[in-house]
Amino acid sequence: MESWESRESSKAMLWTGRVLTGLATAFLLFDGIIKFTHHPAVVDATAQLGWQVDVMPTIGVVLLTCLALHVFPPTAARGAILLTGYLGGAVATHVRIGNPLFSHTLFPTYVGAIIWGGLYLRDPRVRALLPLRRD
Repeated sequence: MESWESRESSKAMLWTGRVLTGLATAFLLFDGIIKFTHHPAVVDATAQLGWQVDVMPTIGVVLLTCLALHVFPPTAARGAILLTGYLGGAVATHVRIGNPLFSHTLFPTYVGAIIWGGLYLRDPRVRALLPLRRD
């Protein structure tokens, strides 16, 4: 009998994956777009993180490019890999300034888990590459 990891996505898996992907995409899209503004909240957060405000548009372009790759199905896995790297930089930034672990430092890790969970549920090729084993 074939395992569930190698089968095509069921409707429930597919829609759960789409919802997870949609949630992560909405958050990251907002985060990417707001980096182009000089809203006082962005300026304050940027200063607290130790970044110069003038680099925010560049970081926004990087984020939105990775996100575009992730939401386009043929390049979704590549986008997820790039977003994982991007989010790793966010973790490193929070570690560097000593932010609280669970609320700030690990938040990008939670977003990354949602990205990969959504991709895993909607793409049988990812499930075949990274099977869950019940040994």
